[in-house]
Amino acid sequence: MTPEALYSIALSRASYFSPAALLLLYRELGSAKAIMDYRQDIRQVLPEASPRLVETLRNMDELLRRAEDELKYNEAHSIQTLTISSPDYPQRLAECDDAPVVLFYKGTADLNQQRIVSIVGTRHCTNYGQDLIRRFMAELKRLCPQVLIVSGLAYGIDICAHRNALEQGYETVGVLAHGLDDLYPPIHRQTASEMVSKGGLLTEFTTMTNADKKNFVRRNRIVAGMADAVILVESAAKGGGLITCNIARSYDRDVYAFPGAVGMPSSEGCNNLIRDNGAALITSAQDFVNAMRWQDDMLRQQAQQQGIERQLFPELTPDEQRIVDMLQKQNDQQLNMLSVKGNIPIGQLTALLFTLEMKGVVRQQAGGTYHLLG
Repeated sequence: MTPEALYSIALSRASYFSPAALLLLYRELGSAKAIMDYRQDIRQVLPEASPRLVETLRNMDELLRRAEDELKYNEAHSIQTLTISSPDYPQRLAECDDAPVVLFYKGTADLNQQRIVSIVGTRHCTNYGQDLIRRFMAELKRLCPQVLIVSGLAYGIDICAHRNALEQGYETVGVLAHGLDDLYPPIHRQTASEMVSKGGLLTEFTTMTNADKKNFVRRNRIVAGMADAVILVESAAKGGGLITCNIARSYDRDVYAFPGAVGMPSSEGCNNLIRDNGAALITSAQDFVNAMRWQDDMLRQQAQQQGIERQLFPELTPDEQRIVDMLQKQNDQQLNMLSVKGNIPIGQLTALLFTLEMKGVVRQQAGGTYHLLG
């Protein structure tokens, strides 16, 4: 039981209604422990802290006791407690301004895989939507064998995405709107059980948290933030899938939607989103892979498997080589992290990365991360 995990859980409960404020505080001080050290006079660090937060931080004894109980439950049930500073925490999500400072995870999948896709949509999907997912997943598996599929384990599109991912041999993660001591809806328990060993279940909510309506909206930001792209399959004019897409765009994630027949209620949200340039239109996995430029990676992998080599880093300058070395140690890094680690000013770094892109050495990905090719 680490102090950082204990304090992170207690603080997450203290700031339940304001995760962005807690994350701002966390980034200002650098750890949950540091927040606890300042909790008696938090306005020294965050002058705009709400009276409710100030009062809660001054009286943490009960929350700390409950956090201890939570950690004991997690240890007894093989649940990982992922603080935002943990390397196993979804790093794409960690870059978002309202990311949870702690997540609870039961599963085996790496939450920081090279490719992660969230699939969302209506709870009242039609045969058309189910067929779209079935064809999409089968084709995507052929084009990109290694992709983590994320959804919300709800009725309709969510459960269809999870089940087809499992059928194709993909790992798939369900993001829940309640604690890991329960499962909603209970009819999906068998699929969820299979996902634990072939993906996982993820939540920001502690045990004894009900699946209240407001929790599903909070859940949606995790579905959006931990992925490279969000795909909307079917949606009415209003719905949770559209909320997730809006959040994804605010995080600079790529958003795609399948079109449907004009006048069909289950396709109205998708068609409107495409019409308003809120999502790019796709009709197949091939469209999606092309739009994400993942086919370049696949061709390179095929060439390497066939023994075809190419000079990956031609005539690099010392500064360019320094960037490559950093990405070789840890791939998919944000611009600001590369600037800090390499001690390179942002303006100079941007120019260097552009040159490396032109040389085919790196590629900018969704969310502003840079990926070393090869």
